Amino acid sequence: MSGRVLVVDDEVEMQRALRTGLSYYDFDVRAVGSGEEAVREAAAWRPDVILLDLGLPGMDGLATLKALRPAERAAVIVVSVMPDEKDKVRALDAGADDYLVKPFGTEELVARIRAVLRRQADVTAGEPVIRAGDLEIDIGRRTVTVGGRVVRLTPTEYELLRYLALHAGKPVTHTTLLRQVWGDYAIGDKYNTRYVVAQIRKKLGDDPANPRYIVNEPGVGYRLEG
Repeated sequence: MSGRVLVVDDEVEMQRALRTGLSYYDFDVRAVGSGEEAVREAAAWRPDVILLDLGLPGMDGLATLKALRPAERAAVIVVSVMPDEKDKVRALDAGADDYLVKPFGTEELVARIRAVLRRQADVTAGEPVIRAGDLEIDIGRRTVTVGGRVVRLTPTEYELLRYLALHAGKPVTHTTLLRQVWGDYAIGDKYNTRYVVAQIRKKLGDDPANPRYIVNEPGVGYRLEG
């Protein structure tokens, strides 16, 4: 699995290392050094994945992410030296699909990129429409509605909900969700599933204390009410 990857990092050495490492895995890579350049290049080149550093000069990474998100369909993986959980939360809340702390290995980065590309891949026509009360998930069209209201989800949010929907009524473990949505390198990071489930519930208008759709399986994971 390959595709177009836009690297957004002001360090020339990091640009060079990422271009070399990803090109080895047959990705088509371009690199820019600022948020302003990233917005222009993303609009012109239409990358599949954007690797975005948070510590950019001028327009910082979070501002760049917010500028990209309204119109850009590319998956965004934040790559940053900032390991603080609050930075991760802010990036995910702004629409990032994944977060990777520097330094990291090329193999892990490639695994993360392939995971978001899988999440973005079109599903085949004729897939089922799954309903849980007034929640409707059309797998073929990749649409989600609640009581007829369209719910806008990020690719990661949609993929997690889709996987739960395809296994409606059955408990799905944190480990399974992490592997299916983020890839093997995310195993053990339960924070990812908890945060994304919380975001989905908010968008569905679900009460986390008494959820109607995604219910907790204590010590296990989650289950979509069938």
